[in-house]
Amino acid sequence: MKISEIRRYPVKSMGGESLQSIDVDARGLAGDRWFAVVDAEGKLGSGKNSRRFRRFDEIFEYHAAMDDGDARVVGPSGSWLVGDPDLDRVLSEQLAAEVRMLSETRTPHQDAGQVSLVGTASLDWCREHLDVDGDRRRIRPNLVVSTTEPFVEEGWGGATIRVGSVELTVVKRIERCRMVDIAQEGLGEQAGWLKALGRERDLCLGIYADVAGAGSLAVGDRVDVVPMKHSPGD
Repeated sequence: MKISEIRRYPVKSMGGESLQSIDVDARGLAGDRWFAVVDAEGKLGSGKNSRRFRRFDEIFEYHAAMDDGDARVVGPSGSWLVGDPDLDRVLSEQLAAEVRMLSETRTPHQDAGQVSLVGTASLDWCREHLDVDGDRRRIRPNLVVSTTEPFVEEGWGGATIRVGSVELTVVKRIERCRMVDIAQEGLGEQAGWLKALGRERDLCLGIYADVAGAGSLAVGDRVDVVPMKHSPGD
């Protein structure tokens, strides 16, 4: 197995960028989900409502990428560097709510793991069996791994993934939400993927992993999976 794509999302819930290589620190991919759109109650802008999130579907009309060390946001009416007061104004007008672009502090912007990963065979299976486009952009992974067996990555629980000079520890399967169905990153609405995942796959697709060893990785790097060691008698 090899890394076939690396994807980073400088602003949580906005579209991201495809990279050829990336440094990985103790938090995850450098710069990934470092910023978020935050409302007056401190909730993070997202595609759903919860204790932690506030639903702003308009956020998905924007994408972000790093530009000479700064994050640049591009939207329907222009582009701005993060930190430009006009960006907060434009987003507040577009979302019809007072919001600010903030960097991560005590409230983590990541979800249940520092790095998300999916296998190409799993996406192919969804495309073939669920009558959906199976586009990896809809599930917003950090790493896309070339695989030949659908959902093989979901069997790596507790294992160590070695890729480039990075070590990752697998945390859990990723349970998907309505965000897989909405229009984003140049893709139109994909009605039915979440419902089909619920019917066939317990809503799960891909895995979360945490960083066990910092380093760097690149497209084409070999991916090795080291199973979790068991004590005698386990």
